[in-house]
Amino acid sequence: MSYAYLFKYIIIGDTGVGKSCLLLQFTDKRFQPVHDLTIGVEFGARMITIDNKPIKLQIWDTAGQESFRSITRSYYRGAAGALLVYDITRRETFNHLASWLEDARQHANANMTVMLIGNKCDLSHRRAVSYEEGEQFAKEHGLVFMEASAKTAQNVEEAFIKTAGTIYKKIQDGIFDVSNEFGMEGVHVFRMNCPGAGPTGSKLAMLFPTHLEVVLARPHRLVAAAVERWQQVIQLQGFSLQYLDVCL
Repeated sequence: MSYAYLFKYIIIGDTGVGKSCLLLQFTDKRFQPVHDLTIGVEFGARMITIDNKPIKLQIWDTAGQESFRSITRSYYRGAAGALLVYDITRRETFNHLASWLEDARQHANANMTVMLIGNKCDLSHRRAVSYEEGEQFAKEHGLVFMEASAKTAQNVEEAFIKTAGTIYKKIQDGIFDVSNEFGMEGVHVFRMNCPGAGPTGSKLAMLFPTHLEVVLARPHRLVAAAVERWQQVIQLQGFSLQYLDVCL
């Protein structure tokens, strides 16, 4: 399907704040209560419409562990938007926002739109960070702010769409030029996880060991397109695709 614009998003924040669940809720409209920790970077995509123009969102969900920060930093390049996520029930995830924001400001385009999301607002009875605190942090740092729940889908759609709307306005105002955001060149390493591998698995799974590492030496946007095509096939077999590393 053709589109007028391609917006690259990156989702950042501490591990366990619900980044992958937000992505899954937005792209697949479902909640997965038990989710493995993201290894490296995961990928999702969805078409939306703004001002009667089709816009494609390519969304890169990053690992929150410190050991993967170098991979996360490499993926700021070419990003038009970032969703900075914390868990309203875990104070430490809010306290770490400044560090994540510093990384984003250092490695991304200066005009990248950043949406601050206080996730898990369905657990307000366990709240450790007030709405006002999140709102104040966003105001002080020039961010868009919203609380959301990946579980109930509250404000999930709105968060992604509002970010895209802000990016679109910047383009119309001449502040941001997505045509100049080519992303990065490099050798990209992926892992295809094959949980059904072996004699009892599917015919496709039997062709692989428990995982298969794939290397692509392509520009970033071509890699994203390839991953999207792969996912359409491998998800039918119950496989998953994880981004492991990039060597520039």
